[in-house]
Amino acid sequence: MKLSLHELARVVGGKNTVSDFADLPLHHVEFDSRKVTKGDLFLPLKGQRDGHDFIDAAFAKGAAATLSEKPVDNVPYILVDDVLVALQRLAKYYLEKQRVDVIAVTGSNGKTTTKDMIAAILSTTYKTYKTQGNYNNEIGLPYTVLHMPDDTEKIVLEMGQDHLGDIHLLSEIAKPRIAVVTLIGEAHLEFFGTREKIAQGKMQIADGMDSDGILILPADPILDAFLPENQTVIRFGSGQEIGVENIVEQKDRLTFTTNLLTDSVTLPLSGKYNATNAVISAYVGKLLAVSDADILSALSEISLTGNRTEWKKAKNGADILSDVYNANPTAMRLILETFSAIPNNTGGKKIAVLADMKELGEHSVQMHTSIVTRLLPDVLDTVIFYGEDIAELAQLASQMFPPGKVYYFKKNEQEDQFNEMMAAINNLLQPRDQILFKGSNSMQLEKAVTELQK
Repeated sequence: MKLSLHELARVVGGKNTVSDFADLPLHHVEFDSRKVTKGDLFLPLKGQRDGHDFIDAAFAKGAAATLSEKPVDNVPYILVDDVLVALQRLAKYYLEKQRVDVIAVTGSNGKTTTKDMIAAILSTTYKTYKTQGNYNNEIGLPYTVLHMPDDTEKIVLEMGQDHLGDIHLLSEIAKPRIAVVTLIGEAHLEFFGTREKIAQGKMQIADGMDSDGILILPADPILDAFLPENQTVIRFGSGQEIGVENIVEQKDRLTFTTNLLTDSVTLPLSGKYNATNAVISAYVGKLLAVSDADILSALSEISLTGNRTEWKKAKNGADILSDVYNANPTAMRLILETFSAIPNNTGGKKIAVLADMKELGEHSVQMHTSIVTRLLPDVLDTVIFYGEDIAELAQLASQMFPPGKVYYFKKNEQEDQFNEMMAAINNLLQPRDQILFKGSNSMQLEKAVTELQK
């Protein structure tokens, strides 16, 4: 990080006499005192604990200076009204100072995968950095910016939202040159109320863009009311400028063609939705003059952020498709389509384990029951349901499937039948089977996956 203490004070509007301290170079920013190394700037943010209580610990670890909302004795500090606002202001300044091109990505599904794909493609040609893990909020995004290497030319920033206005703030910090919205689904519907409000929030990704910005959007009519007037808008989907054709899906790979590239694309991933993520990413690469050969090479070797859709092995040899990081109705429908379409060449059963999808608001039960159209009795041998809001879907499924092929296990404040569910799974699962796990992270299905692997 190319910043000094006095420069930092000017940027964030320090209220104390910073010239009393030497103009120290600052190496990184850290808000966790345990991660501080020599020469870092400490950020005492307020969360479950007040970071100001750890200023002494940060300096014991080697911090060069700290931001603070109150005077600090005997150490270099910059007095500010709000440490988080100062962090955000600093990140915005630093992007402008370093003249880094920003590519921003948001969406109800696929934003992390698309971020990873864009970064992989751009890395073939430019010094590229990207959001690490899920650092995609009002703290994580500026933290990512201030941790990018000094020689970064392109940065790919993921933007998440829990409430309307979240992405507006992130876009104003990042000022993206190119912005991508992958999909408008039902994530966090509890906080937004309608898909229209979700779309409005996602489209705030354009708020910080200049007039020459390029906005890449799905061909979803729900976005039409929120299209900006001063940016170029490119749509993807059937019949659009960016499209996918000739998809062939297998357990561990996907091939398809696109009008953007001269040769077919091979991804080491399953899921037709990943073809769309890949072609969006290829379009971004083409905009930034990456060659077709480099785009194809990057996609063929893509490595994605963990905890998304992964094939794993049970101890008895069965194949596990784990997609337990998060869930909403769109994501659940997509993964069921993928799981149902992938051939099981060993001749075993297909078993789906589906758990509650959280943050869907007052219509949660109805949105769970909408999944019934993706439960195919001629493909899925057994379906296991776990949770509370998913109970009515289980009841509908029991009317569609033969007797003994649908199981329901409760999880609520009074009762958790996780152990009973695992006993049923262990009794059903044979070495040649395929089993899917899908549910919100809070349902802790990763424990079931881990137990099967052990």
